[in-house]
Amino acid sequence: MNIKLLKSEIKNFSKITITGSKSESNRLLLLQALHSGLEIENISNSDDSVLMQKALAPKKDVIDIHHAGTAMRFLTAYFAIQTNREVVLTGSSRMKERPISILVEALQQLGADISYLEEVGFPSLKIKGKHILKNKVNLNANVSSQYISALLLVASKLKNGLELTLNGEITSIPYINMTLALLNRIGVETNFNENKIEVKPNFEVKKQVLVVESDWSSASYFYSAIALSKIGTEIELTSYKKDSLQGDSVLAEIYNAFGVETSFEKNTVRLKKAHKVNSVKLEFNLIKSPDIAQTIAVTAFGLGLECYLTGLHTLKIKETDRLVALKTELEKLGAVVSITDNTLYLETSKTIKKDIKIDTYYDHRMAMSFAPLALKKPIIINDAEVVSKSFPTFWNDLKSIGFLIEKNNN
Repeated sequence: MNIKLLKSEIKNFSKITITGSKSESNRLLLLQALHSGLEIENISNSDDSVLMQKALAPKKDVIDIHHAGTAMRFLTAYFAIQTNREVVLTGSSRMKERPISILVEALQQLGADISYLEEVGFPSLKIKGKHILKNKVNLNANVSSQYISALLLVASKLKNGLELTLNGEITSIPYINMTLALLNRIGVETNFNENKIEVKPNFEVKKQVLVVESDWSSASYFYSAIALSKIGTEIELTSYKKDSLQGDSVLAEIYNAFGVETSFEKNTVRLKKAHKVNSVKLEFNLIKSPDIAQTIAVTAFGLGLECYLTGLHTLKIKETDRLVALKTELEKLGAVVSITDNTLYLETSKTIKKDIKIDTYYDHRMAMSFAPLALKKPIIINDAEVVSKSFPTFWNDLKSIGFLIEKNNN
């Protein structure tokens, strides 16, 4: 399904409810499978979290997680410690192009029995669950935090816990801290000191209800919409808290540079276009929050700003090579963009081409990050249903705040 977003103007004030964080939900779902007695509220309604729940259902021998990268990483570690169980873990054609060798080798260091069924270093995997007795492993610190979190999440169920040493400069620290905070919340003892993380064994945790905070990555598209709107426009989002575990909560600070003021009240966050942009050139290091890079780049383009983004090396192994995809689609609209393996530079643009068809590359964030440009010019989003991966109600929520949308099933 393709959709056309007509030139739109959002309401002066709107309210949106966003479901739980995909990142928190998937971590808690894995912990729930490992530790009886945990209940979860406000679970994400994303495809990824639905797939995670199905994958954790018992008695499946072949598990297909489609495009869900987080699920692939977390489940590789999970099934490695499920004794007397053998599974095949596979995914979409794109998933089979996404490397997993770093995690597999780390688990093998601990004694896991994992083999490749197709290309070495990539899914599909055959995993024979077994008791893991070793407790020390090393990883390069600049790898995806999902590899690190996958190990940490299962660590408390290992007989001797885990001592993980990270070599070099650590990236995506907020996601590691999120994992550790959730472990602490259920009663697992952890320690993160310099480049070493320890997780103590804990085979039985207390019964408790865990409430998932709403997803900050999903909030980014509304930050973009407010930034591209007239002064005084407001959107209220629930359910959020100021002391969030999510790295993407840095949006509140970043979007102030785009004229968006953020205020917190109880479990809501209010976004307001409070002032014009004060600078024509913006620079952000997104090493701790790479998932909002696409949204920021598109916002800057929509406002005609020069923008330099760094800390983007993990974007090349996402649902698509997001750096290449972002450059390609922005240039269709008239932008001048240059990229390296780690950076994106956007030159100042005075015009935006209208009725351009944006390809999404099976990537939910490509669809959602470009949609707010309809506040400037009509735009077409190809394969728009891809948003269901993380935000199934996205298009309906855009309509509710004033976006004009036409569906095209061709």
